[in-house]
Amino acid sequence: MPEQSPTADFILSLARQAGEVIARLRDQLQVDFKGGHELVTQADLAADQLIRDSIQASFPAHRILSEELAPDASSDAQHLWVIDPIDGTVNYAHQHPQVAISIAYFCDGQAQLAVVHNPFLNETFFAQRGQGARLNDQPVHCAETSDMQRAIIATGFPYQKPDLPQLMRRLTAVLQHCADVRRLGSAALDICWVACGRMDGYYETVKPWDSAAARLIASEAGAMCGHIHPLPEGENEELFSENILIAVPALFKPLQSLLQQADG
Repeated sequence: MPEQSPTADFILSLARQAGEVIARLRDQLQVDFKGGHELVTQADLAADQLIRDSIQASFPAHRILSEELAPDASSDAQHLWVIDPIDGTVNYAHQHPQVAISIAYFCDGQAQLAVVHNPFLNETFFAQRGQGARLNDQPVHCAETSDMQRAIIATGFPYQKPDLPQLMRRLTAVLQHCADVRRLGSAALDICWVACGRMDGYYETVKPWDSAAARLIASEAGAMCGHIHPLPEGENEELFSENILIAVPALFKPLQSLLQQADG
């Protein structure tokens, strides 16, 4: 008998349950640091565990790649879940509202279902492959911006910055050619904001769990999704998270060229 596939109701319920957990725990925050520099809270771990337990109970044969409890799990599986229990942990710890739970379900290397849920703003982005993207059950589409000088571009910066000169070259190039830059502190929300027309483009190097769900949402909303540079041989386009570039169709190639030139 074929393996059962998850449903939209299941993945949406997971994200909302995790949202309730992190909202409740923010008033009793316990902060630690992974590797001495990357902030993590007990809410990250609790949300990750809740999501994992639900998936394992319903789909015991599925593999899980998650930021806190399985960051080194192989992504080479027929059925794969990619989870960020709190994308924007620094925001979360500082009482900022730009925080999201990100969950993606992959089958045979392609994202099939994705949800990015912000419990503090009551915004839930959702996509199912081939069926468009939605925000709180309303269809969304990326902007139609075609003039780089009017474009708002999102990006972010890593905890450690050994490549700071490159980051600054990219930032300078974007500021010189675009209207302005935004930095929400959550890659998943940056990408979803491209999906719903609040941003015109996004670039950054992140982890797979930061971008996997939002990438499907942006693609289903009409945005172009790719990378600044060609992928290494054998990498999965949808899971490779270095030098991500997501933009409205008319600006993807110009932004890609601009960032490639900044990299020299």
